[in-house]
Order: sequence, then structure tokens, then C-alpha cells
Amino acid sequence: MVALYPLMPNRMTVSRDDKGGLYYEYTISDDDAPQVKKTILKPSEVLHIPGLGFDGLVGYSPIAVAKNAIGLSIATEEYGAKFFANGTTPGGILEHLGVIKDPDAVREAWNKGFGDSGNSNKVAVLEEGMKYTPISISPDEAQFLDTRKFQISEIARIFRVPPHMIGDLEHSTFSNIEQQSLEFVTYSLQPWLVRWEQGIYRALLSEDEKKDYFAKFNVDGLLRGDYQSRMNGYATARQNGWMSANDIRELENLDRIPAEDGGDLYLINGNMTKLADAGIFAADGGKENEDDEEVLEMEESDAGPDTAESGTDAVSERNHRRRKLV
Repeated sequence: MVALYPLMPNRMTVSRDDKGGLYYEYTISDDDAPQVKKTILKPSEVLHIPGLGFDGLVGYSPIAVAKNAIGLSIATEEYGAKFFANGTTPGGILEHLGVIKDPDAVREAWNKGFGDSGNSNKVAVLEEGMKYTPISISPDEAQFLDTRKFQISEIARIFRVPPHMIGDLEHSTFSNIEQQSLEFVTYSLQPWLVRWEQGIYRALLSEDEKKDYFAKFNVDGLLRGDYQSRMNGYATARQNGWMSANDIRELENLDRIPAEDGGDLYLINGNMTKLADAGIFAADGGKENEDDEEVLEMEESDAGPDTAESGTDAVSERNHRRRKLV
């Protein structure tokens, strides 16, 4: 493999041959030449990351699947634009007691004087007993604002993005916004990352390379959390021996501690023992400690007055060794 070249989805067709094998047919067109050329690509030659679909070949476009929801949002946007362009003046009926010879002229005159945003708040003067009666419902009654808010959540739901990440903080609080960000990585990004990792492993690595290499996205930066949570996690990893001080410092973008100063040491608590060794002392009845006690007594008796330990330091040392046996 030399490089990856992007292919236009609208020029690609994915199909199966008579034996069920997968192949890709790509249309190559030159704007300067009328001739259209098609080429057949093998699955190993195409890095294809399919989305949600049911035919096993291609994924569906989220926009195409949710076109009605997006269409409603567009219609709401257009309605709001027209509403404010008309100076928030609703449509209505001009009532006249008599017969109007040219109603179109009256309508045009009314729209010209009061029909756009530049004529808002003007005082209308009605002649010959004319009466204006609005017939359109207000935006509140039509729940215009609620519809606009709902469409923000609807669009975010299509792409599985938390609303606060697109600027909607109405339902976000200090206590839940961090959890929403973590859920975005777990439930939105992770499925796509797994698809990419599997696609890269399938299409970009040879059979020999697959024995030694694999693709993995590092999302630790998105899951860092707050400072206290990170420190608690590092402390647990450090005390249980699966992270060294330098491992932690690299994640925090700090300089490494020299190896001679213990920066690469993996440490564990000294009071931990294997499960298989549990109960060994109870099984031998403390015989091992009794033998060690006899050794201590023999050392004390064999030591002469010139070589024996003397003073309170010697007594403390013997007592300390006996406590360790217990």
C-alpha cells in the first residue's frame, strides 16, 4: 500500500457476483472528455466503513433516513423567516361594508404599507368603515418556539450527539454534563471507532502484518475526566503495580523521572499475597516461626560478651525480629 485516495460515494456501486463475492464498481469520469470509464475494485483494495444498513453492502445516510425530521426543521426555519420578514404581522381580512371595485389594488396597498419588517409598528388608517380582522393563529398557539427547540434535539439525535455539544444547554447541568460527554464517547464514537479499526485491519494490513499489528484509536484524552478523578485512578493503578510513575507522568504531559531514581518501577502493596498461599501459616501450626525462634535463641546464646549485642538497641532489634515472625 502506497497511499489512500478518497472515492466519491455517488460514483461507487457495491454488489456481489454469481459466487457471492463482494466487488466495488467505480465510475471514473473526466469533465473534459465525454467518455465514462468504469473499473472493478476488490474488497482488499477499498477501505469501506459502512454505517447502519440492512443489506450487508452499504450503509444508509442519516440525512436520507431522517429526511422528514430535517424537512420539518427547514419548513420551520422558512416560516420563522417569513413571519419576521412581514414584521410579525399575521395575515387577516379587510372587511368593507360596500363593494370594492378593485380588491387587488387594496390588497397591494395594504401589503406595501404594512407587509414587511420595515413597516412594523406603523399605525394603520382604515377608511370608509373598513375593518381588519386577523385570522392566523399566533406563534405561541402554533408552538413555534417549542418546535424550534425540539428540532435541535431531533437533529442531534440523528447523529447521536449530546445536545450540549451543539450549543443546546437547556437540560445540561454542572453535575450531568461530564457524564453526557463520557456517554458520547461510549455510545456514539465507540461503535464507529470499532468499525474503523476492523476496516483498517481487514483492508490495510497484509496477512503477515496482521500477526504483529492492529489498529486502535486512543480515546483516553476524551475520557480524562476532572483532576480529582484522574488522580484517584492513577493512585489505584500505581498501588496495584500496572502503572509506573513515568507512565502516569506521560499521560499528564510531565517530564519523566530518571530510571535510577525509580521512575520506571512497578510497585505493589507488601501486604498482598497469592490466593494459593492463603492459609499456609494456619496449616503448619506455626512450626516455621517456632524454628525461627530457636535460631534467634541460639544466636543469642552463642554470642560472647565481646560480640553479643548490648544495650537497648540490641533488645529492640530482637523484639522487632520476633514481632515480624508473628
